[in-house]
Amino acid sequence: MIGRLLDGRYQIRSRIARGGMATVYLATDLRLERRVAIKVMHGHLADDSKFKERFIQEARSAARLAHPNVVNVFDQGQDSDMAYLVMEYLPGITLRDLLQEHKVLTTEQTLDIMEAVLAGLAAAHKAGIVHRDLKPENVLLADDGRIKIGDFGLARAASSQTATGAALLGTIAYLSPELVTRGVADTRSDIYAVGIMMYEMLVGEQPFKGDQPMQIAYQHANDAVPTPSRKNPKVPAELDDLVAWATERDPENRPRDARAMLDQLYETHSALMTSLPSTSATSVQRTMVMPTATPAPHPSATAETQVIGALRPRGQGTVAVPDNAAALAARTRKKRGRGWILAGVIVLLVAIAATLGWYFGVGPGSKVEIPKDIAGMSIEDATTTLRALGLELNPTNGEADSPTVAVGLVADTDPAVGSFVAHGGTVQLLISTGPKLITVPVFAGMTEDQAKDAISSAPFTLADPTIRQFNTDVAAGTVLDALAADGSSLTGVATYGELQPVTLVVSAGPLPDVTGMSVADATTALEGAGLVAGAVREEVYDDDVPEGNAVKLQIGDGSGPVRVGDTVDIITSQGIEQVEIPDVVGQTWADAKPQLEEAGFKLDYNIFADAGPQFFTVTSLTPDGGTTADKGSTVKVSFSS
Repeated sequence: MIGRLLDGRYQIRSRIARGGMATVYLATDLRLERRVAIKVMHGHLADDSKFKERFIQEARSAARLAHPNVVNVFDQGQDSDMAYLVMEYLPGITLRDLLQEHKVLTTEQTLDIMEAVLAGLAAAHKAGIVHRDLKPENVLLADDGRIKIGDFGLARAASSQTATGAALLGTIAYLSPELVTRGVADTRSDIYAVGIMMYEMLVGEQPFKGDQPMQIAYQHANDAVPTPSRKNPKVPAELDDLVAWATERDPENRPRDARAMLDQLYETHSALMTSLPSTSATSVQRTMVMPTATPAPHPSATAETQVIGALRPRGQGTVAVPDNAAALAARTRKKRGRGWILAGVIVLLVAIAATLGWYFGVGPGSKVEIPKDIAGMSIEDATTTLRALGLELNPTNGEADSPTVAVGLVADTDPAVGSFVAHGGTVQLLISTGPKLITVPVFAGMTEDQAKDAISSAPFTLADPTIRQFNTDVAAGTVLDALAADGSSLTGVATYGELQPVTLVVSAGPLPDVTGMSVADATTALEGAGLVAGAVREEVYDDDVPEGNAVKLQIGDGSGPVRVGDTVDIITSQGIEQVEIPDVVGQTWADAKPQLEEAGFKLDYNIFADAGPQFFTVTSLTPDGGTTADKGSTVKVSFSS
């Protein structure tokens, strides 16, 4: 893609990032001479109408928003088979990059980032858009200090029941309980994700962890998000309350939208600033709102800079702590007042938990899991293992069919392996009698597909690979035989073990006929049939095949079947055999004739000599006796009487 010109306008310069749906490139808009970010959908998703619709939805959703805290979308189009989106380019990092570098952010940093995120999200909610995929990766921190929300690829029109479809969308760590349990999302689902991000910024990690995504989803659906101060004591109680409000499991108890939470965030921020000394760590760096009149400032007025609309003045030049912030602060003081009572309750609960833990862990109420690796053990080893767990053994062992456990070893237990039994309970060993015997179908004569269906239905296990054997009399694709695990034929066998391997022997049709071919052509024919050309042996005289050409094929001693993949020797012709003509001149015809015929020659002579061969003497041969000639050629005989 680097260097490509999209739609004759956007020159791709370099790659910025790659995600699950698209790759983002830095490009130059040649028409307006500015740098832009181009998001190009992955080629393998271009034919998927759902992905393409979601990609276009991002352009439409973001284009409806015009806010300083939302990434601007300039254009959307298609170039050949590529769908793309043109956005403003923000050099900088993501919130995820910042968290990876610093782990835990300060209270002031968290509040500043949250204000920008909620401001942009409030604009989206006001426009009727639910983001549905808020996470640190989608919060952009530009080098010039701007903070913007991006990636509206999963955005949908807001309603009380915005469904996600057949599968959950968004990143599992930030999914709200209603998304996990019911698959619906509204503005309050975005608020939940904001609360999780806020927790992560204050603590340095996500509240819920697990080895599998569904473990995390289960915690979102069933557990309350812990307060950040449990992990980071520096977090003010006011922010604990704000995170708890945003991450309530019941969406009815959360802020109704980003605007409501943003208003509360402003008030909480102002309340924190009035209650803390002004230091380099806590001082507010915001745009100052100047009074409209010119009288001297009220003594209680501060030099802190404020956000318009963050506070409601109760008198000229004075700043009042908002009702919501005061309520949160009062709730915090009340919580602290109940601290000692809660501590006592916690101690009592710990004691009860310890007692219950002992009772059900190692005491009379404990349960013991029968180990799954019992299967396959000898009776002695299984007995030792179970007794070590505090279990008793039934003195009489049972029996069980098993296609995987050898005869005489433990196949299972009663109760079954993997189940839990009371400490001191009794377990019976079930000893393998081998696989259950199943009637064997007549495989010979079936098509290959029919045989595979019969193996599956029995059920046996189809062994791999299928043997393909050349056969002159049976059409290719027809089953010749089926073999058991030991290689013996199952033809005529009545029963065979359940799930045991069956190897099919299927006809590959006749061997290729290479008679009269050159060695090169014969080799090509063999390889085309799936055979391997072996040695070339010139050892057969043949009157019809020229010397050096193929006469026949042979594997081993020639007695066994030929199968695909076998190595086959090519036997070539030595041409016509040369034989020495017996020198029978001077002999009677009675003695000479048998010698010439035995040597393989045809004879040209006066047939009257046969009437009394003992009276005729051979006087000459043509060709001469003692010379060589083609076996089967004619020798002319002359006599005297």
